[in-house]
Amino acid sequence: MIGQILSTLLPVFLIAGCGALYGRYRSTDIQSMNAVNMELFVPMLVFAVLADQQAPLGDYAWLATAAVVIVLGSGLLLWPVAKILGLNLKTFLPPMMFCNSGNMGIPLIVLAFGEAALPAAIVLFIVEMLLHFSIGLYMLDPHTSLLKRLRVPVVLATIAGLAVNIGGVALPGWLMEALNMLGGICIPLMLFTLGIRMLDVDFSDWKLGMIGAIACPASGLLLAWPMIALMELPGLQVASLWVFAALPPAVLNYMVAEQYRQEPHKVASLVLISNLASLVVMPVVLGLVFSAGYV
Repeated sequence: MIGQILSTLLPVFLIAGCGALYGRYRSTDIQSMNAVNMELFVPMLVFAVLADQQAPLGDYAWLATAAVVIVLGSGLLLWPVAKILGLNLKTFLPPMMFCNSGNMGIPLIVLAFGEAALPAAIVLFIVEMLLHFSIGLYMLDPHTSLLKRLRVPVVLATIAGLAVNIGGVALPGWLMEALNMLGGICIPLMLFTLGIRMLDVDFSDWKLGMIGAIACPASGLLLAWPMIALMELPGLQVASLWVFAALPPAVLNYMVAEQYRQEPHKVASLVLISNLASLVVMPVVLGLVFSAGYV
């Protein structure tokens, strides 16, 4: 089991470490790298997985439902905690709800459970992204237009991929191969840029960061347990859901907070300290998943 955990986490840490090492000695335009990834490579991967006729999306309906419960439920569960501690709800709750399902979730699930888990990882990522660009943006600014949210490339790729899959359109093999090659770039690039981001850890709000580092995975795992108990999910989906529930906040929370001027420095501490804490959380969760024999 220790070998399985190490074989999963070492590539993640190695690629992220390469990013941190490169960013330490080279001035890197990480915003451009993230823009290309989120506007091209990630949408290509999402479209390719959803459009693949060999991936029956109906088999993932309950997994998507469980993901919705975890994302929205985390906000409801931690709302009274934030009120008791006197935290700004707009600053604290979005990072607790919207996890790092892209930069960390997809690579971690695929490395841990194999390529067969990629559709589950993509479904979880799509649910989180759609909720982030709808409810998440509404939480920060209720006046954000719906059209602006729908123009996000990942959302458009999701709609197009679902239309192709549901419509039974068989895309040519050469096109799917090209899409898969382009989409395959996004996973290592996500980890590489995550490593560069780790260099920006701000410890000035370390207390808030530590609260988030505990509250984020705790709320997700607490909500995942009844979902898994109530739903008859296949073992691979159960394993993927446990990992999803324990993921730290998405780096995107910081970018959105900066855009909406919602205490970005505090959000940065929440995001980055929680991601550092995942170095402890994830081995424990993977150990429990492997010992339970879900995969």
